[in-house]
Amino acid sequence: LTDVYSSSPALGRYFRSAQVAYFSNESSTVFYQLEFSVPPSTEGFMENTMNPDFIRNVLRQNIYDED
Repeated sequence: LTDVYSSSPALGRYFRSAQVAYFSNESSTVFYQLEFSVPPSTEGFMENTMNPDFIRNVLRQNIYDED
């Protein structure tokens, strides 16, 4: 995840770290905590760039590009 987000043209400059917040062998589930450093209040920035769907889609696009 660190490579994906740090090299993202859209999020790379804001990305700081990724760490495992929870891991379960039983269900093969991993929750990650992503840390971003965001600029002072910029109109639409949090609603658009830091939108959870947008952040997931950056990862999704990276997975598609690998295939």
